[in-house]
Amino acid sequence: MSDYTISKIYPNDNFANKQIDKLLNEEGIRRDKNLDYTCGMNDDDMNIIATGSLFGNTLRCMAVSHLHQGEGLMNEIVTHLMEIQFERGNTHLFLYTKCNTAKFFGDLGFYEIATISDNLVFMENKKNGFSDYLNNLKTTDTDNAKNIAAIVMNANPFTNGHLHLVEKAAAENDLVHLFMVSEDASLIPYSVRKQLIIEGTSHLPNICYHDSGPYIISNATFPSYFQKDEATVINGHALLDITIFKSIANTLHITRRYVGEEPTSEVTGIYNKIMASELPKSDIECIIVPRKEYESTPISASTVRQAIHDNNIEQIKPLVPPTTYTFFTSPEATEIIQKIQQETNVIHY
Repeated sequence: MSDYTISKIYPNDNFANKQIDKLLNEEGIRRDKNLDYTCGMNDDDMNIIATGSLFGNTLRCMAVSHLHQGEGLMNEIVTHLMEIQFERGNTHLFLYTKCNTAKFFGDLGFYEIATISDNLVFMENKKNGFSDYLNNLKTTDTDNAKNIAAIVMNANPFTNGHLHLVEKAAAENDLVHLFMVSEDASLIPYSVRKQLIIEGTSHLPNICYHDSGPYIISNATFPSYFQKDEATVINGHALLDITIFKSIANTLHITRRYVGEEPTSEVTGIYNKIMASELPKSDIECIIVPRKEYESTPISASTVRQAIHDNNIEQIKPLVPPTTYTFFTSPEATEIIQKIQQETNVIHY
């Protein structure tokens, strides 16, 4: 172990953060927009020669100066970050890395979940984490189901657009596996999003609900720090999603995936195009469903959030199921409404 010190870097430490940005840039890494802890390793002259960060239960933005590589400093950074995670109560950890560094993290106790061409490896620190997740999905009797479909849904919040998608899939299939994105990276907490999805679809008898867990990654938390541009980020996220989904589909005998069209979102459009191209290669049909409209305008969760932000709760009534409207007009929603109204921009994922 080196004699260098590792310390937390605070957001208002401009000098240290400039050093970290410079170090990351020199090592071909961009500072990720989603970080909740950053550390730096200082040499004797207080120069930052190694760094690493955290977001949720992931390790991110790890780099060692090329002048100090081969000294075991990355091992110390990873050990420090894992200790911070354990102090937070996070024991199931994840990281994204380049293919040429995957073996290094493998030697530190991380195991590959999925690899995307020569670009990205998604890893975890539990040997059987993903296989256990897949085994736990096998809770539904599918012997009598010929057509089995899946939907992955964030529902921030659950709208009539989401309901239309689920109802269409339920009408066209014997069984629909509905995966609810359980990362708490949205304005509306997962516990509420889950409640509204289940209440809003309770009239459909052939829905099987699943928490997405840590394996179905939202685009709000997909890393961008070693992706060269936004198009690469979108492409990488879509391919990772598809790779993981293929394993899920194989486990549950899913042959169709339903996704909602998003005519106003270039990101979602690219994402859907990649899925439509890649999923059929694994005999999974990708069905892109046109958005349900209200007064000739596609219904979106962003529109609902904007109405809540502007304190026009009554405007959301024709856009959401009665169960969602009832929730947002109840005292239970007060804190969430306040949080949405305090946001500057609510038109996002």
